Amino acid sequence: MFIIAGLGNPGRQYQDNRHNIGFMALDAIKRAHSFSPWSKKFKSEISEGTIGTEKVLLMKPQTYMNLSGDAIGDAMRFYKLAAADVIVFHDELDLPAAKVRVKVGGGNGGHNGLRSMDAHVGRDYKRVRLGIGHPGVKDMVSGHVLGDFHKVDQEWLEPLLEDIARNVELLFTGDGSQFMNKLVGQSPAPKAEKPAPKAQSHIRQARGPGRPTVEPTGPMAAMLKKLLGKGD
Repeated sequence: MFIIAGLGNPGRQYQDNRHNIGFMALDAIKRAHSFSPWSKKFKSEISEGTIGTEKVLLMKPQTYMNLSGDAIGDAMRFYKLAAADVIVFHDELDLPAAKVRVKVGGGNGGHNGLRSMDAHVGRDYKRVRLGIGHPGVKDMVSGHVLGDFHKVDQEWLEPLLEDIARNVELLFTGDGSQFMNKLVGQSPAPKAEKPAPKAQSHIRQARGPGRPTVEPTGPMAAMLKKLLGKGD
């Protein structure tokens, strides 16, 4: 059995915040698979179902972000699960928007939800970091995180959430690399440009099939003629 939790803040005023992308991922997973209606337990909204052959409990803690670990820890102990059986989706300020990374352990990066998780669950749970981008100025971080996604963000957000839901089963085993590979095509970021060919020296170009045009006179022409064995 696995617990798949999303981190966010409860309430209509927060539902479209970037900070609530973890809740959004849980909603997408529930829509894509066979799960029960949301109900209340463990200070959370929960839904039970299966993904592949695994029984899964979806959790959206209603304790506010700072106490997320309290709710998830209660469910983990009730079902006698280990931290390794817990998968958490959360927003990641230090990743560009639409980028996804999976990791186990490590620091919380100042994320209050993860700080609570570490205190109540331990550090060996699987973290799915959903990039929301950084505003570039420290003083703007709070407004950015607690601000709503813009309309233009839907161009990458909705396809990404759908792709996450389709491939979530790949998180049950391995280090998450297979899962991340399935999401590459959903990134709105342009493909990395191929580096420009290394510039060749005038001498190497002259030896190749496409010789550069050089002035018939002057120091460079004289040097090339001498090196290539051509007389005046």
